[in-house]
Amino acid sequence: MTDNPLIANIETLASEISDGATIVLPRDHSGTPMALVRALIRRKVRGLKLISLTSAGLSADLLIGAGCVEEIETPGVSLGEFGAAPRFTNAVKKGLITIKDSTCPALHARLQAAEKGVPFMPLRGIIGSDLLKVRPDWKVIDNPFGDGDDPIVLLPAANPDAAIFHASMADDHGNVWIGRRMELKTAAHAARESFVTVERFYDGNMIEDDRYAAGVIPALYIGRIAQVEHGAWPMAFWDKYGRDSDHLREYAKLARSDDGFEQYLAEHVFNAQVAA
Repeated sequence: MTDNPLIANIETLASEISDGATIVLPRDHSGTPMALVRALIRRKVRGLKLISLTSAGLSADLLIGAGCVEEIETPGVSLGEFGAAPRFTNAVKKGLITIKDSTCPALHARLQAAEKGVPFMPLRGIIGSDLLKVRPDWKVIDNPFGDGDDPIVLLPAANPDAAIFHASMADDHGNVWIGRRMELKTAAHAARESFVTVERFYDGNMIEDDRYAAGVIPALYIGRIAQVEHGAWPMAFWDKYGRDSDHLREYAKLARSDDGFEQYLAEHVFNAQVAA
């Protein structure tokens, strides 16, 4: 590995994300950066605005419970078969966070607009939905290329400060391989920069390797990279390892109460081994 300044440790990645930043966070099975989430909580980052791509889960619930989040834009937050997201539910009931209700296609469209450098993206499927009543930033116009009454919704581009995710590997040139997880590429293109943890480093330049080039996010879009083996734990990571169901069950139980959540943070976040 070279002395590429893009390559750092997990705490350095966390230090690069400022209070109040708008962050794109992937869904739990798409490359969840759990090690980086824990590092952000240890840093006591505050005022984050989360955009979940798409439904949010454990990573968002942890950040919300730790007081790191001011706002979340999402189609939903849950722990799946392990039940409701307890700290999200608590924050909603107490009015601790702002929620921007959305849909999966709308979130993709907003990030695709930013990716393409255009101010908005049109989308049809929301017509007739009550979402239009709670999203004044979504505008309905008549299709300028249509004949007669043909409404369409315009969604403003989302321009995040950072995308954070866990990937399979990077090379010492700063390129990151995501395989077929193209939503991560969309997030990286839309964001000002990306902070990525990876399982391992590749010896060479992946852009020059036909086996990997199509699934690479070039270093141009990357802010910092840290190697963290099992960096998505306790969530599953692609075909590399499965989720830790026992741990998720423990979290779902403890996080129902303030004291239980503090116990979880003490045991699994603040006392966790910091990756080099």
